[in-house]
Amino acid sequence: MAHRTLTLVRSFGLIALFVAAALFGIASGVLFAFVGDLPQISALDDYSPSTTTRVLGRDGSVVGEFASERRQLVTYDQIPVVLRNAIVSSEDGSFFRHSGVNLQRIVVTAIRRYVLRSQRRGGASTITQELARKLFLTDEETPERKIKEIILSIQIEKRYTKQEIFTMYCNKMLFGHLTYGVEGASQLYFGKHVSDLNLDEAALIAGVLQRNDAQSPYRNMPAALARRSYVLTRMAEEGYITAAEADAAKKRPIVTRGEPSRPRSIAPYFLEQLRIQLEDRYGAKALYEGGLTIKTGLDAQLQHAANAALDAGLRVIDKRKGFRKSVHVADGKPFDTYKNPRWTHDPVDGEIVPALVTAVDNPIIHVRVGRWQGTLDRAAYEWVGRKTADLVAHRGDVIDVRIKKVDTKATTFTGLLEQEPLVQGAVIAIDNHTGQILTMIGGTNFQRSQFNRATQAMRQVGSLFKPIVYTAAIDRGYTATSILVDEPTSYPVGPGQPLYAPENYEHDYEHEVTVRRALEHSRNVPTVWLMNKLGPATVVPYAKHLGITSPIAPYLSTAIGASEATLLEMTSAYTAFPNQGVRMAPVLLNEVADREGNVLEQHRPDPREAIRADTAYIITGLLHGVIYDGGTGSTEATRKLRDLKWPLGGKTGTTDDFTDAWFIGFDPDITIGVWVGLDQKKPIGGGPETGAVAALP
Repeated sequence: MAHRTLTLVRSFGLIALFVAAALFGIASGVLFAFVGDLPQISALDDYSPSTTTRVLGRDGSVVGEFASERRQLVTYDQIPVVLRNAIVSSEDGSFFRHSGVNLQRIVVTAIRRYVLRSQRRGGASTITQELARKLFLTDEETPERKIKEIILSIQIEKRYTKQEIFTMYCNKMLFGHLTYGVEGASQLYFGKHVSDLNLDEAALIAGVLQRNDAQSPYRNMPAALARRSYVLTRMAEEGYITAAEADAAKKRPIVTRGEPSRPRSIAPYFLEQLRIQLEDRYGAKALYEGGLTIKTGLDAQLQHAANAALDAGLRVIDKRKGFRKSVHVADGKPFDTYKNPRWTHDPVDGEIVPALVTAVDNPIIHVRVGRWQGTLDRAAYEWVGRKTADLVAHRGDVIDVRIKKVDTKATTFTGLLEQEPLVQGAVIAIDNHTGQILTMIGGTNFQRSQFNRATQAMRQVGSLFKPIVYTAAIDRGYTATSILVDEPTSYPVGPGQPLYAPENYEHDYEHEVTVRRALEHSRNVPTVWLMNKLGPATVVPYAKHLGITSPIAPYLSTAIGASEATLLEMTSAYTAFPNQGVRMAPVLLNEVADREGNVLEQHRPDPREAIRADTAYIITGLLHGVIYDGGTGSTEATRKLRDLKWPLGGKTGTTDDFTDAWFIGFDPDITIGVWVGLDQKKPIGGGPETGAVAALP
């Protein structure tokens, strides 16, 4: 029976070929009727598919990307022979022999689809046809689209070599997970350059071409294995490998680099600031499709350290405010099948992940993270202050857990209870000598809020403004040993207004203090007294000289930080002190080059003489004393800072009611600024959250 069916199919195929030949004249007329409605193939002479714009850090490493299609272009010679053979075997065995269209393949596919009903879709297109469709047409299955596809394919074959067509195809096609081109696919699945692929890997990539995500090993391993086996079989049939090599490869498992979850950027706020600037200058198309190379001064190592330090510090502050109720799995959701979108990979030591509470067996809390089972003992949630586990969590709760130790063999782990901080923070680090921004953190969670608290948030600066007052004083003849008045004093501020009476933080008075002691111990009363002596109109221009562009009110209260500014402004101002009075304008990017390497713009350090060098030297010495001679309090963080035994200077800042906590510190090369607070103008809470307690750590 099978033999008779095969004979009928062959006979039908021969008849169909004769009919096709007889109708060729008619078909030619139909084809040429569409020619005037087709794009110009010559446009491919300048074919330039969208490629990924890469952002490079200080050391040349990639710290971010902008792309509509993630793609890295390769040449024909960079595509290994084994991958060429795999793609040709599985997608178009006669690619190097036909002229763009395989008539026999079209007839056979038609029989399978419309006579035998054994094939539902696809199967007739050549590599050239697929390229024509992806470049110029849509994927809709209509006779009109197919006719246009055939005409375009013939034209492409006439104008370009097989190698050029194959290269365009390999760079254009989607290989799953929003990744285009064979180089991107190789990086996605195996973490290596396409030129380094072996037989097994090449067969998998060629197999993914057919249905992308549906046959990805990350989505459907059985389907990926089956399709890879098909590719290997076809390679053997085409004579590229032996049957024994194909069979051996089929028996080997697929080994990938791991789940392709797009890693979160280490500096999302920095990249967003950069994106806004570049898109405004070059346009979205150039940014997302132009394959630009953006060189910046971002220090990846310092950014990682800042991310970890800020997160750890904010969690400590948040825990001082108390434990908050956990999220509970919504009613109606199947408990046993619950999945969290952040469960994209196996947990690792030190990572904080959302975990589903599966049981509470005092004193142990049992949790699940994907396929992993974990436990939290009493010590893991001791900070909550509740005696038993059932007062901390219930079955069905989703809690944040810090992975303490994993057991990969048993797929289990032990953990510590955490919670997402409500308090916000921001960090800026600037190279004193170049103005390059080395680190930028604009908040605790970029996915939750894109508002950049390092560059956009206007907050009262508190005692951070005091060094500016003392800069003006040094310029006018005061010295570190000059005597200031530290006594209860009231100042008239205007008709009908109550007198302004500043107080020291400790509510004590020393009657007379030196300039050094007043600044090192952040005394409010003598600083306002000095502001009054100098005059606000004398002091405020110094803020402008130091690069603060936000409005600074010429009032006495400005001396102790009543005015507002951004963290970037204040940090940039402080860079002038350790840099001999010269402030470098903050630099977000160093260079922009197009995909051919042509430099489009370049930024060099932009020095601004902000204050006199001798004045800067004295203020730097005073701010060194803030850290090493008793200033900033006696917190654990202060002691650790002093133990560094490094040439450091800096100043904390605290506003009324503890709504804002600041610290800006510097060494000869780098200045770092930190702000901590809530988005709403409310006390941070949990205790007297001063700059030394909340920001300095």
